[in-house]
Amino acid sequence: MRLERYEVYKDSGIEWIGEIPEGWKVERLKSFTKFVNRGTTPVYVENSDVFVINQATFSKGFFDLKSIKYTDEILETFYSNKGQVIKNDLLIASTGGGVLGKVAYFDLKNGYFIADSHVTIIRTNKKAINKFYYYFFQINYNLINGILAQGSTNQTELQRNWLRNFLLPLPPLHEQAKIANFLDQKTAQINKAISLKEKLIEKLKEYRQILINDAVTKGLDKNVKMKDSGVEWIEEIPKEWEVKKFRYLFNFSKGLNITKENLQEEGIPCVNYGEIHSKYGFEVDPLKHLLKCVNEDYLEISQKSLLHRGDFIFADTSEDIEGSGNFTYLNSDIITFAGYHTIIAKAKKSFDYRYIAYFFDSNAFRNQIRNRVKGVKVYSITNAILKEMLVCLPFNDEQKGIVKYLDKQTKKIDKAINQQQKQIEKLKEYKVSLIDSVVTGKVRVL
Repeated sequence: MRLERYEVYKDSGIEWIGEIPEGWKVERLKSFTKFVNRGTTPVYVENSDVFVINQATFSKGFFDLKSIKYTDEILETFYSNKGQVIKNDLLIASTGGGVLGKVAYFDLKNGYFIADSHVTIIRTNKKAINKFYYYFFQINYNLINGILAQGSTNQTELQRNWLRNFLLPLPPLHEQAKIANFLDQKTAQINKAISLKEKLIEKLKEYRQILINDAVTKGLDKNVKMKDSGVEWIEEIPKEWEVKKFRYLFNFSKGLNITKENLQEEGIPCVNYGEIHSKYGFEVDPLKHLLKCVNEDYLEISQKSLLHRGDFIFADTSEDIEGSGNFTYLNSDIITFAGYHTIIAKAKKSFDYRYIAYFFDSNAFRNQIRNRVKGVKVYSITNAILKEMLVCLPFNDEQKGIVKYLDKQTKKIDKAINQQQKQIEKLKEYKVSLIDSVVTGKVRVL
């Protein structure tokens, strides 16, 4: 299919819509829908054949639906069609700061489904095709949030009456179908390209991990004599290497006993557990990384939470098992604090800090922690767990050689990963731009 401009445009009369093609109309949503309804609040049970669609659906997808219990209210809802969800329905998250205004197109047909009270169901009549408006709302949900939230003092709730009276472009039915089919094909192609690049990134990350793990447990000399490390997940190590418990290599202290409210834009840089998990893994440098700060008064009252070059900072909790053991180390001489939910490990002996950082980043170290942490929704990493961890130590010169090798190799891999991530972002931007251009009539599908 080709794209080109429509021959004639006209003013829609709506500022945020602007010009639309001559053959298009602008009508209120209620004029081309059978209904716009909220669901009901169900009782969850196991092993029921009725499933509820809630806010989590918009981030986790339809594979995570929970079963609900039959009640008179549920049966009444089904018979009245107020909350029942059927194939081709359009769903909008009606509450919640994180998902408010996001949309989903329901394409399951086997089973019984019902929306809860935080989800709005839109079912169009013969004047409109839900798939077209799925793409329209997908692009414009931020704008819609701003407009629809005006109908309530609660800015985190989408009002049904405002939605029903919302003015939207209405192309002729055959054009809606052509646009929806075109976008189905094009977005499927884009999503496939994105998926392939994401898989490549995962393979690059796996290769990076193998490279690090081999270097910090076997060294770089493939002909060196090996010995049994005595550790199941490390296996053999070079004959001259040592295996030391964490407790003999580091002293421990805790980060500042503060909360987010204590953080500010200026003062002494502070590394907190959230940043360790999401931003500055492996190493942190206040000259390169934008850190929140704490008041200078902490210099007098919290010396034990002060960091020096080469100090390691572990996040003491993780929301998943994979993040257990996440850390960073201070690669700077700038005065810096460890913040809330952190454990500080300060070296007792002289070794190459960057080598130790690579070891902490290896599966040989991470698997030890993952086998010891306990939790359900939150996994805690304690001093007691860290003290029992085992570390492989070559001589200092060999540590430096391993660091030089890994710095060079991981830099290449990180560059390749970064290139793929940039390409993914460009594909996502292109997808958004394409959908926006087509559903607003800036270009025509031929």
